[in-house]
Amino acid sequence: MKKTSAEKIIPAGLVLLAFAGLFALMGGCGEKANSTAVVQTPDERIPVRTAAVEQENVALPIHASGMLTSSAEQRLSFKIGGVIRKIYVDEGDVVRPGQLLATLDKTEIDAQVAQVQQALAKAERDLSRVEGLYKDSSATLELLQNATTGRDVAKESARIAQFNQQYAEIRATRGGKIIKKLMNEGEITGPGMPVFMLFETGANDWVVKTGVSDRDWVRLNLGMAAKVSMDAYPNTVFTGKVTDLSPAADPANGLYPVEISVAPQGKRFAPGLFAQADIKPSQSRNYVTVPVESIVEGDGKSAFVFVPQPDGESVRKVPVQIAFIEGDRALIAAGLENVTEVITDGAPYLTEKKKIRKM
Repeated sequence: MKKTSAEKIIPAGLVLLAFAGLFALMGGCGEKANSTAVVQTPDERIPVRTAAVEQENVALPIHASGMLTSSAEQRLSFKIGGVIRKIYVDEGDVVRPGQLLATLDKTEIDAQVAQVQQALAKAERDLSRVEGLYKDSSATLELLQNATTGRDVAKESARIAQFNQQYAEIRATRGGKIIKKLMNEGEITGPGMPVFMLFETGANDWVVKTGVSDRDWVRLNLGMAAKVSMDAYPNTVFTGKVTDLSPAADPANGLYPVEISVAPQGKRFAPGLFAQADIKPSQSRNYVTVPVESIVEGDGKSAFVFVPQPDGESVRKVPVQIAFIEGDRALIAAGLENVTEVITDGAPYLTEKKKIRKM
């Protein structure tokens, strides 16, 4: 018997119940899946490494810079003033001891010498007459004493004029090189006014003239070794030693002048070369030291370091005073009292609000 078309149609209520059960099953499975899933949150803590704060006994080197010059530097001048008649040398000339370098026009000084010599002759004649009168009791003792004094004064005046006459010229007091000619023929010079600058050219006469602060000056002693470097010879380190310490500061800059002798070591030196000197004193003191990479936000001698807190996740920003940086270590003068470790790797990325984790 054939089924009718009505019997082949699925009842609508049954279809709805089937879909409702399916949706209920799917909803139940979704709820179960949500209840068992684990939500992963990113770790925002910054990975860092720390280093121990150490104590070291260090003799801090003294850094100074200055110009290369000669210990035998001389400024040659006339003792008296006058017109320069003749100059016999030029800049760069090498001179020997006693060599004539320049002369003045001696017209004036020769006239002065003649004048005092005539005054001396007159004083001697006057004294001779008074002595004769005194023997005849025609002159008093006072007149004799006055005439004697006049003769002596005239004699000393003649000596002064003759001495100045000898110094109306400039002669080299030692061998060396004329590095500067400050005046020319025909110019008028005064007593002691420099005309030449003479540098002795010996191998042991080169010095670096520099200045140091009062704190560094008290740490220096004569004979201390120094390492000298020059921009002209970037790959050479010259050996030197402290040869002069000024007992007073320069009023112009407040620094204490220091001279460091330096050997050429086969190199060609010239006055005016820029030089830097490192002097290591024998005195030392204890410093707190940390790795250089722990230093952040440096400004001169002031800087900061980050210090981990006891909870292991937070940090504290600590201001420090840097005494000196030597190699990969920073010597701290103040700021790390009672601190045992500082953050090195990761320090540039930190603020006090950041959290950390040690690698």
